[in-house]
Amino acid sequence: MSRYDHLDESAVRVRPSRRGSRPRTKERPAHDDAVEGLVIGVDRGRYTVRLDERSATAMRARELGRKSIVVGDHVGLVGDTSGGPDALARIVRVLPRSSVLRRSADDSDRVERVIVANADQMVIVTALTNPEPRPRMIDRCLVAAYDAGLTPLLVLTKSDLASPDHLLGIYAPLNVPAVVTSLDPDTGLGAGVEEVLEHLLGKVSVFVGHSGVGKSTLVNALVPDAHRATGGVNVVTGRGRHTSTSAVALEVPGGGWVVDTPGVRSFGLGHVDPSTFIEHFPDLAQGAAKCPRGCSHDEEECALDAWVAAGHAGPSGAARLESLRRLLRSRTSDS
Repeated sequence: MSRYDHLDESAVRVRPSRRGSRPRTKERPAHDDAVEGLVIGVDRGRYTVRLDERSATAMRARELGRKSIVVGDHVGLVGDTSGGPDALARIVRVLPRSSVLRRSADDSDRVERVIVANADQMVIVTALTNPEPRPRMIDRCLVAAYDAGLTPLLVLTKSDLASPDHLLGIYAPLNVPAVVTSLDPDTGLGAGVEEVLEHLLGKVSVFVGHSGVGKSTLVNALVPDAHRATGGVNVVTGRGRHTSTSAVALEVPGGGWVVDTPGVRSFGLGHVDPSTFIEHFPDLAQGAAKCPRGCSHDEEECALDAWVAAGHAGPSGAARLESLRRLLRSRTSDS
């Protein structure tokens, strides 16, 4: 006889569940007491949020799921929003965005990366030399700005080392506003700063440019308390080294925000539909109505050549048509 024969089902012990008996609900708290703030920095899962005259550190609430939070987002905060050294709040909502600036890793990549939210204009910073200007990079930035609904501003640096005339001539047909600057990298003093500042007042402006063009030097001149790191250019490769490692929003004296972004070596446009480019050339768009179906506007059968030759696009029509086609080519060509 086994020593277990006297046991039956009543002798089985069941370990009690540690879970509460209260059923889970899909309803989320309303957080009516949440205070609104502006995300001005993101660093390893922690968000710096501006609240009136103070800044608070926050983390993402679990109920937000995978929803992205980027610099420029307006968010709702609960918890400890005092801004103290040990205070930590929670971001419980992200308010609707008025604009979203994106880029992809390359033109074949349809996965987009959000750079900044709720910006009004894109400031494209490029050097006139050291490193040499890259019109294709500028074209790509213009496409991204137009796609996001941002007003572009072209800022040319290092005019003390090279003339801006050629580059200004390339973009004059696009009617892109441009400012020429010349700054001492050590003191931040020079020409053009006040003119750039006039374009920034009352707006959220995202600064974009490849490494070494003097973007951080310009930001430091515009926002004296920014203290953004600056760096030189490799004399062998002609490339600058990355000095800004993450996007950060800085308040402009007199009103407005500058969003300084890390230097980039390419600007993928895989998320942009090339068929929308023509919409930003109203003097050419009417002529495109006579193009054959599926026209890329960069082929022999394109009706825009005859439209421009007939003078319908004005005296700068030919230059503007070439600008459009350069933008279309930049969608698939190397940066």
